[in-house]
Parts: sequence; structure tokens; C-alpha cells
Amino acid sequence: MTKISVTIPEAVQMTGIGRSSLYTLFREGKIRPRKSGKRTLLLVEDLKRYVENLPAAS
Repeated sequence: MTKISVTIPEAVQMTGIGRSSLYTLFREGKIRPRKSGKRTLLLVEDLKRYVENLPAAS
């Protein structure tokens, strides 16, 4: 079964984006965190979309 959401530590491991950078992306509205009780979850699709839309390295 494929996960549809991940926790912040899982997102850091999965994307290579640092924890503080993720929080900056939340504040800028580029990635929208979800709450389930005290847990903060990120949709895998949102993470994939963000990374796929980053500019290519030259």
C-alpha cells in the first residue's frame, strides 16, 4: 500500500528538503500542511508537485 501522507521527518527523508526549509515553505504557502490531532501531515502529491516544479540545475 502506498502512503498518501507523511510526517515531517518522513518528508525530510523523502525529499531531501530540510525541516526548517519545509516550515518556510508552509509560511510561504508553497506546501500546505494538514493536521490530524497533534500530528502534522503532508500529502505526498503536494511534495512531489513541489519538487517536480523546481527549476532544473544548469
